[in-house]
Amino acid sequence: MSELTLIFIIIFCAVLLAVQGGYWFFAERKRVRGALNRRLLLARQIGSAQEVFEELKRERGLTGLDTARLASLNKLILQSGLRVDAKWSIFVAFALGLLFFLLIGFTLGYGLVSFILSAICAALSMVLFFAWTRRKRIARFSEQLPDSIDVIVRGVRSGYPFTVALGLVAKEMADPIGTEVGMTSDEISFGSEVGAALDNLFYRVGHEDLLYLTMALKVQTQTGGNLGEILSRLARLLRERAMLRLKVRSISAEGRLSAVFLSAMPFVIFAVISLLNRDYYGGVRDHPLIMPAFIIGLTLLVVGNVIIYRMVNFKV
Repeated sequence: MSELTLIFIIIFCAVLLAVQGGYWFFAERKRVRGALNRRLLLARQIGSAQEVFEELKRERGLTGLDTARLASLNKLILQSGLRVDAKWSIFVAFALGLLFFLLIGFTLGYGLVSFILSAICAALSMVLFFAWTRRKRIARFSEQLPDSIDVIVRGVRSGYPFTVALGLVAKEMADPIGTEVGMTSDEISFGSEVGAALDNLFYRVGHEDLLYLTMALKVQTQTGGNLGEILSRLARLLRERAMLRLKVRSISAEGRLSAVFLSAMPFVIFAVISLLNRDYYGGVRDHPLIMPAFIIGLTLLVVGNVIIYRMVNFKV
């Protein structure tokens, strides 16, 4: 083994150890920060509960999108839990539109059709990203919800009022449920009714299992009863529903993978052939039937995905 080879091996090992050490450092920092939810971090920086609550409300959604036409989009951004800035969103949309315009124009030519398709693809990409983030956040919320109800049950059985038990969840649980329940606890402390605060919690999260908790608490506050026993049974019900969802996902995994493969394969083949031989589709690219055929094929692809989605997704 030559000295030069030995030096290369030493440099490679040093870089590998440095990358591994950096990963462990940032992963540990992320784990430590994840133990504290966003509300507690802001409380350390600001101090005032009212100011923390207002700051958390400002971080939710985009101002100016509360009109009737854009209410659904603002609700999607709100339930995704992302701190979205309007200027940054415009920049990202412009960058995505430019990227799609370059890609689509490379195959269809740079014209009005490519411009319209790139704008549509950019908008759909951002909406799908928000929907994907919202789905992940709701899944995480669903995992934390039974444990949070158990914390409330232990607090109520120990003699704490319900609002104080909510505060225990806000202190002990990580995001997303820690901050959201903390905001609900703050709303009740500031004078809001329990039912209205829980409705706001459901609107901010969008998780359908929260309806069970909301209805149980509303009925209990109006009719009375053993709140600890009610919430304990509710936590057990939510865990059973979560187990059933996981079983359904494992059974339908093959169908979902087939849908992804069949949807992506035409575009992958088209892109690979275009890169290997740019003139392969040159004889038919300018044909008058190419655009109707493209639209029909894309429509059938969307219809097929919708059918497969209905086949592999079951409401539990």
